[in-house]
Amino acid sequence: MKLISENRAFGGTHLRYSHPSESTNCEMTFAIFLPPFASKEKPVPVLYWLSGLTCTDQNFMQKAGAMKLASELGMAIVAPDTSPRGEGVPDDENGSYDFGLGAGFYLDATQAPWNKHYNMYSYITDELPALVENNFPVTKERALSGHSMGGHGALVIGMRNPNRFVSVSAFSPVANPTECEWGKKAFSHYLGEDTEQWKAYDSALLLASKTHSIPLLVEQGTSDEFMQEQLKPQALVHGAQQSDTQLTLNMHEGYDHSYFFIASFIEDHLEFHAGHLGLI
Repeated sequence: MKLISENRAFGGTHLRYSHPSESTNCEMTFAIFLPPFASKEKPVPVLYWLSGLTCTDQNFMQKAGAMKLASELGMAIVAPDTSPRGEGVPDDENGSYDFGLGAGFYLDATQAPWNKHYNMYSYITDELPALVENNFPVTKERALSGHSMGGHGALVIGMRNPNRFVSVSAFSPVANPTECEWGKKAFSHYLGEDTEQWKAYDSALLLASKTHSIPLLVEQGTSDEFMQEQLKPQALVHGAQQSDTQLTLNMHEGYDHSYFFIASFIEDHLEFHAGHLGLI
């Protein structure tokens, strides 16, 4: 790993690293916040945060206002980049924001040329946690959260891997990507035209199938400009009803899709995960 930057924050330390990734076949970047007193003798659990379209590891760390409470709770936070990047990594030929660089959708691509690099599902599920646990004073207790495309990733990865994560939450997730334009565009390129293959990455369908057992918390703003066409939160409610699964979906009047919304309720999510991580 190569250290990019280091900053003190709320008694803890915020670090950014780059490293060669086997999953994505390129150099990846991630940030980690370590609370005070985290050490080999006293390792701490980790909340992994997955950001949305166009974002990098820096958006959450700089805008969410999560580090103060994480410091008090004794919780590390890891924020990876949202896609592979670098020379040779393919991008959308039109440079659109909803596909290609910055838009990995947290899946493992099966179609060329995307399948050589766009394997964010394996990176988040296996490679990054192993890297973090081998190099930092953290435990194997993990929670998972994210926003928008990252909320989609958090829900899908959490529900498909309840043995790896103790809890999962999301802000404004792309809940039913097989039925929205963002998802259809990404899935058709990354996964091909067989829509049956898409279902493994649709959180509303996974919720309906009851293939998981993990605590779920979701926040959605009613003034989110993407809610009706792209996010479709009611699909999560329908899925939970079909499988008789417990889902907490909080609708917030007047809130939009921005980090103002995330910062307003991030402490609720930290406390939610802290409870399942045994910190409170």
